[in-house]
Amino acid sequence: MVRKRKTQGKSFAQMEIGAIRKSGKARVKIALVYPNRYHIGMSNLGFQTAYALFNAPPEVTCERVFLPESDDPPGIGVTTIESKSRISEYDIVAFSISFENDYPNLLTILERGGFPLRSDQRTIPHPLVVAGGVACFLNPEPIAPFIDCFLIGEAEELIAPFLQCVSDADLNTESGRETLLMHIAQKVPGAYVPKFYEAVYQADGTLGDFKPMMEVPSKILRVFSKDLSSHPTCSSILTPEAALGHTFLIEVGRGCTHGCRFCAAGYVYRPPRFRTRRDFEKMVDRGAPITDKIGIVGAAISDHPDIEHLCLYAIERHLQVGFSSLRADSLGSALLGVLKKNKTQTVTIAPDAGSERMRSVINKGMNESDILNAATVLIESGMLNLKLYFMVGLPTETIEDVEAIITLCKRIKHRFLKSSKTKGRIGTITVSLSSFVPKPFTPFQWAAMDGVRSLKEKIRKVKESLNKIPNIRVHADIPRWAFLQGVFALGDRRVADMLVAAHNNYGNWAKTLKESVINPSFYVHRDRPLNELLPWDFIDHGIRKSFLASEYRRALDGIPSPPCPIESCRLCGVC
Repeated sequence: MVRKRKTQGKSFAQMEIGAIRKSGKARVKIALVYPNRYHIGMSNLGFQTAYALFNAPPEVTCERVFLPESDDPPGIGVTTIESKSRISEYDIVAFSISFENDYPNLLTILERGGFPLRSDQRTIPHPLVVAGGVACFLNPEPIAPFIDCFLIGEAEELIAPFLQCVSDADLNTESGRETLLMHIAQKVPGAYVPKFYEAVYQADGTLGDFKPMMEVPSKILRVFSKDLSSHPTCSSILTPEAALGHTFLIEVGRGCTHGCRFCAAGYVYRPPRFRTRRDFEKMVDRGAPITDKIGIVGAAISDHPDIEHLCLYAIERHLQVGFSSLRADSLGSALLGVLKKNKTQTVTIAPDAGSERMRSVINKGMNESDILNAATVLIESGMLNLKLYFMVGLPTETIEDVEAIITLCKRIKHRFLKSSKTKGRIGTITVSLSSFVPKPFTPFQWAAMDGVRSLKEKIRKVKESLNKIPNIRVHADIPRWAFLQGVFALGDRRVADMLVAAHNNYGNWAKTLKESVINPSFYVHRDRPLNELLPWDFIDHGIRKSFLASEYRRALDGIPSPPCPIESCRLCGVC
């Protein structure tokens, strides 16, 4: 579906507040690319953070680029939002990639920008192409042939040393660029230059070896910010054209203590870190003069020890506060009071699985009573609508576990009705179903993904049962796109050939997969042995592989694990 722009006749730049425009000649010019449409990219806090950090040095100019809109003329090039300059005019093109399903868009932007797709085919005067973002520090290998340099880890610790290397380099000669890449690979922690490494495959298709060919680190150490207080993370730019509208986003924490076994963010953002009250208040004070909406961002928002105070601080300044989701077992009276004062109408909770058994497998850390009680108190506290998030296709899932989703939703609806009668009104329960995709650096990185046909059948079963019930709406993702996400998430460098083929086939993945010499099911539909060398094993997130393997075995046995204590723990290896 084509998304219509809210304000016809105006450019995106004309509707923005906070965009950075530098005058004078810059030493380094960077085009920062989000490989999707403007309205999606401008709601991504990581992208906005990178934009502010790249623009911090006075000698650097950074402008933003997005996937051209669907109503743009086919022949139009790729230009920046700020000055409408072509990306081929920049020294560096930097991709910020959060989601694997945006990989095909990366190729579209490179081609429309006038670049050869593969890095070994680009020469001076083509810009240096770098990439970062959470998708890259999970597994960069499927797009490694297209990228000159990856920055693995959190932008706050990566961008400054990277820019220092670039500022001192000669970008206008082949020898200067080669020297720069070697210097970055050797001197910038978290930098990964794919051309300096070789992947060797065995006869059965598995990875046999992954080794450096030059004097560069054999392991890429993910870098992270030990103290979030030194880097405020909030919106740099507001625009009504963003998916979240004029919402000023504020990150209150990074990482999560609960250790859900499917969640990559819960592992690669370890150790869990929270921002102080004062940090949050400063960011609220920055956003309050320009908007009346604050969006609180974090993997486990309701775990923040001061979450009630943080919300009240914003509400007292006449700001509406929004959350991505809240844990059902953390809705205390104080937080409920905040939601009521905020006049919140819709709250999202994520049971993730329908049965107690399945929640033990994934280590969700909540039981059915927590979920039902949360639904009751939310409605009694004035919330009109409830959103529920579930997954299908989780490891060891049976048809009884899928039916348990239906049963749990019916029980929630019963509580919903009972509590709503006293209010004289009833809202809507929206059930979102997504297909489970195994992710690197989680205990499920060895697990096989469910087949597309099976996922479709499970989704159909839930939809047919729940769509008959008044005031329940069911939305689901498309399993074939989840399958592709699995290929991109778990693949090695050979997946790049599939991406190029699909690009040449104008996005016809059915044709591409049929013609591929590599069976994509090899990456997603087999259980990997625990001793297999994985394409992403060269990245060191600090988490011991043996810890993840232990958690995988506990999952298969249905044994939960306690939450991360944050302090005085040596279990996973990060601390």
